[in-house]
Amino acid sequence: MQYHRGMAHRHAPPPPPRAMNPHPKLSADAIIPPRRNAPGIAHAGETVVAIGTSTGGTQALETVLKALPADAPGIVVVQHMPEKFTATFAERLNTTCRIEVREAKSGDRVKAGRALIAPGGRHMLLVRRGGQYAVEVVDGPPVNRHRPSVDVLFRSAAQCAGANAVGIIMTGMGDDGACGLREMFDAGAHTVAQDESSCVVFGMPRVAIELGGVRVVLPLARIAEVISSARPR
Repeated sequence: MQYHRGMAHRHAPPPPPRAMNPHPKLSADAIIPPRRNAPGIAHAGETVVAIGTSTGGTQALETVLKALPADAPGIVVVQHMPEKFTATFAERLNTTCRIEVREAKSGDRVKAGRALIAPGGRHMLLVRRGGQYAVEVVDGPPVNRHRPSVDVLFRSAAQCAGANAVGIIMTGMGDDGACGLREMFDAGAHTVAQDESSCVVFGMPRVAIELGGVRVVLPLARIAEVISSARPR
């Protein structure tokens, strides 16, 4: 019997309808608008370090923060974690690090010897108050399907700290933080990505590198020395 190719498709069921995505992927614009053609930034006199990480980040952050001296530059961190877990995580790090580590609250000052970790379920922005940096913790929709979002933190650092900032993107799945790190790069910040061999998941650093927002790629073991040596520019 002769086989007719068309017969195999004649009675095939139609493909199922595509489901609507109930969680659209929003950019940092949903929380903090981009700044276009802005005048030069009047920098505060201190260096500020912004770190973003996700999958594998709890261990990576512990490695970095434990290696820092007590007078390390002020640090702000977004680690993708659920609500109520970030406070416990910060408390644990505070007992093992020479710097102070705590969950951020609105108005907390960013200063040498302190790391502020964004609370789960809320975004964290870096703001400038006169010659000092502080943080604001705000509500809002997830950005890149995350709250807190690394992109939100990095954009705020680009806008208020410019070349006085250091941006570091570490192990994590997806692309949150990649666009924000490029904005920091464009604003003159020193930007660093963790290398593939030391990442649990190379997703976030890989996309940041592809977007051209990374000045240096380093293994995890060398990131603390970059932070320790950072000085205002």
